[in-house]
Amino acid sequence: MFTGIIQQVGTLAGRTARGNGQRVTIRHGAWDTPLVPGESVSVNGVCLTVAGSGADRFEADVLSETLEKTNLGAKSAGAPVNLERALRLDDRLGGHLVSGHVDGTGVVKALTRAGEDHVLEVTCGRELADGLVPKGSVAIDGVSLTLVALSAEAFTVHLIPHTWNETAFKALKTGDRVNLETDMIGKYVKRYVMALKPGGLSVDDVRRAGFGW
Repeated sequence: MFTGIIQQVGTLAGRTARGNGQRVTIRHGAWDTPLVPGESVSVNGVCLTVAGSGADRFEADVLSETLEKTNLGAKSAGAPVNLERALRLDDRLGGHLVSGHVDGTGVVKALTRAGEDHVLEVTCGRELADGLVPKGSVAIDGVSLTLVALSAEAFTVHLIPHTWNETAFKALKTGDRVNLETDMIGKYVKRYVMALKPGGLSVDDVRRAGFGW
């Protein structure tokens, strides 16, 4: 489990074929405590297990499905990646609950400025957009962000200067593919509601349940 608060930006140092997948090597700066084999690290929002580690790098195995359904398969050696170690139960939850299980990818449609902020517009499929709500949370390449605007197949977020400067977003450009994870709690609520009523709940259904206004 993660929070979407990036701890450092690493670099994809290399990759080698391994069965149907790959073993990737990620170079990073110093941690307060060294990484150890078996622990989880979010790499651009993808939960990976440390298979081997050194002072400035670690290795992880990536399944073929992960390579196909995330942007890790398209990253070249030297590409920056967002890194976050797994959440401990006594840690602060500064972002939102992020599982590291990417739901799909979106494409950067536009990257503009609004004062000191950068404005990122991302297009995605309707299925992903249906799991988003205005002012709700979304993880983009592992970064916890708040939705500012939402349409049928696109959404917009604002990146404050700190987020821009302390993540791999600085390397983004129009047309880039980004990993998306919608809000975990929202997904469970949506599935539960659809199981109760496949067509979804109407305002009248909510009022009849005692939540009128």
